[in-house]
Amino acid sequence: MNPARSAHNQAMDLAFKADRARSQGAEREAGRLYREALELELEAIRKLEEPVEPARSVLHRSAAWLALDCGDARQAEKLAAAALAEEPPHEIAEELRNVREQALSVQDKVAL
Repeated sequence: MNPARSAHNQAMDLAFKADRARSQGAEREAGRLYREALELELEAIRKLEEPVEPARSVLHRSAAWLALDCGDARQAEKLAAAALAEEPPHEIAEELRNVREQALSVQDKVAL
């Protein structure tokens, strides 16, 4: 298994555990797990041997959602925008726009 895929799979395992912790009310543990998952997903992006589509945009999409789960709307916006700048496949582009809009919405609420 290539290093990017391995890091991505580990990140998704941690995200699943974080979701479960959050659903059980363990918010602090969920936050810690989401942060670890985000770091692994960012590592997966860095380890992409050839940043080709759709792998590049899929990793950015996952990282953007994880950043939102961590409460880092600005990072989520940046990740989505970076992926959108490279013209990802249509379906993934829609999902990236969705996460970007949610990140902007969170930032607008914080600014109020």
